[in-house]
Amino acid sequence: MDQPPATPHRRTRGRDIHEQHRVATPLELLFDLTFVVAVALAAAQLHHAEASHHVGQALPGYLVAFFAIWWAWMNYTWFASAYDNDDAIYRIFTLMQMGGVLVFATGVPGLFEGQFFLGILGYALMRLPLCIQWVRAGLGDPERRSVCWRYAAGVAVVQVLWLLFGAARSQDWLPAGAIWPSLVALVVMELLVPPWAERGTMATPWHPHHIAERYSLFTIIILGEAILGTTNAIASLVQVHGSSFDLMLVGLGGTLLAFCLWWMYFLLPSGDALHRHRERAFGWGYGHFFAFASLAALGSGLEVVADRLKIVKDAATPNSEAASALFAISAVAIPQALFVFVIWALHRYATRAQDSQLSLVLLVLACIGLGPLAVAQGLPLPWGLMLLSLGPIIAIAYNELGHKRKAERFLVR
Repeated sequence: MDQPPATPHRRTRGRDIHEQHRVATPLELLFDLTFVVAVALAAAQLHHAEASHHVGQALPGYLVAFFAIWWAWMNYTWFASAYDNDDAIYRIFTLMQMGGVLVFATGVPGLFEGQFFLGILGYALMRLPLCIQWVRAGLGDPERRSVCWRYAAGVAVVQVLWLLFGAARSQDWLPAGAIWPSLVALVVMELLVPPWAERGTMATPWHPHHIAERYSLFTIIILGEAILGTTNAIASLVQVHGSSFDLMLVGLGGTLLAFCLWWMYFLLPSGDALHRHRERAFGWGYGHFFAFASLAALGSGLEVVADRLKIVKDAATPNSEAASALFAISAVAIPQALFVFVIWALHRYATRAQDSQLSLVLLVLACIGLGPLAVAQGLPLPWGLMLLSLGPIIAIAYNELGHKRKAERFLVR
């Protein structure tokens, strides 16, 4: 589809929430590409920590980094859904936010080492142009002016606090014991801005199907980490063993797992649920943090599998090899289990369908647990990777058959 040239200036009016055929714009897709770098760097740092068995030390840094990535992306996405007028000024401010993403990406490794300044600077560069966008939206949409300007004020105030935190940390003005409590407080303040701004009856005019599509596209971007992990695992086998049956199993297992998780995510009728119940948007949108973070961590786990497969098998040390293989498969299975649980929770929250699927999700989680259990009992790692897809396949089959035979039990209520 051809994208028309931007006009020099156009009032930022609210979009029609019932607009037909509303899809992601080429600019939004370009914006998403800048986050590929940030997600990849966060996942890479987690992978290095897993490889050195320092997961507990790295996990807080990973969560902070991924929060900043997710929150900046999500805020831009919801604003664009409501007020994207695609004029030249809007495009320039989007470019500024993209630059902030790249600056933030260079600061991601520092977040894992307690060095926050560059990450906070990039984060502010992502967020502050959005304040001006909200001011423009308020000027162009008098009915929602107070909502837009509350957004602008809330985002601006929190960014100032982030910058003060970064300056205090870089100058050692902040006691070591106050660092993480301050970070948690700032994250909570960020999360409270949208509910505070949207209070009242005149909410921003975001488009439900457009939002659902944007989240699904970001899910696909993060699934790219799983595909990358699978590719690296295959490359490791080729380097060590050449072409082999294990090579086929690893390629099939990793690709099948990514495909099944993609299919499971798209079983959720997000667009229809948000269209019928706009009041469920906050829980649905915020809950995706855990889905996105666990999915990126799964890609890191597949990189750990790749590392494990680089080790030439030594029959003289079976116990150490089995322990290493167990750690590798667990690095995939644990985030996979979290992703499956979060997807089920989002499905329950958004649809309130008659079929709760609680028994099904417990069965799927049990099947995921079979992978590490089987590897601990001596099953080769490539076969354990294959086994992780069993639970998702069962869930997919149940839902696809259920929608055909008892569609009323799966309807949004």
